[in-house]
Amino acid sequence: MSDQARGPVLGIDTSAGIAVGVAAGGRVLARRWLGDSRLHVERVTPLIAEALAEAGIAATGLGMIIAGMGPGPFTGLRVGIASAQTLGTALGVPVRGVCSLDAVAAAVAEPPGEFCVISDARRGEVYWALYGADRARIGEPRVTPAQQVPDVAVTGPGVALAPELAGRALAGGPEQTDGGVLALVGPGLPEIGPEPLYLRHADANVPTSRKSTLVNRSGRVRLRGRP
Repeated sequence: MSDQARGPVLGIDTSAGIAVGVAAGGRVLARRWLGDSRLHVERVTPLIAEALAEAGIAATGLGMIIAGMGPGPFTGLRVGIASAQTLGTALGVPVRGVCSLDAVAAAVAEPPGEFCVISDARRGEVYWALYGADRARIGEPRVTPAQQVPDVAVTGPGVALAPELAGRALAGGPEQTDGGVLALVGPGLPEIGPEPLYLRHADANVPTSRKSTLVNRSGRVRLRGRP
């Protein structure tokens, strides 16, 4: 896919809250943000509609959709990705999947050298990626305890939730994903493909082993080991 959008760009990211934005002509036209992760399903479509309306652009006029592919929690992340893919299919518009942390890094005004973008991974862990002074990512995103984050300046939506990193917070650095920036820089960010960056398995998994059953004398089926 070309990294040049033929028309306005819509950015959608639900890796940490809901971030939606519209960009065209080298500038951000609209942005929306909602931090409540419990409202992904209910609010992502209305926020998209609000951003498009503020930008004065019909969905049919979009040239590209940028989808933040994480890393992020399974449930919230898939809502944004599904919304982007469904809209792209319906409109015949290309959907470009990018690392959500890359979009946060792009919003750092004056990188102090190498720095890390941090996002909350829950379970006492954080998602993070290392970036150079040119805002280009170094290596792949990871999920680890906060204590294992490299000893550099940190920024991003997970910093406030990791007290051990507070002393290294980048002054004035972005504290959340900016949907407008995502739409603006997304066409030029590295494309990661259609697979979300979950980095670990979802809490609910499909069983991989079969449970053996027995038929008792009454003809009732029961699981082995149960009365």
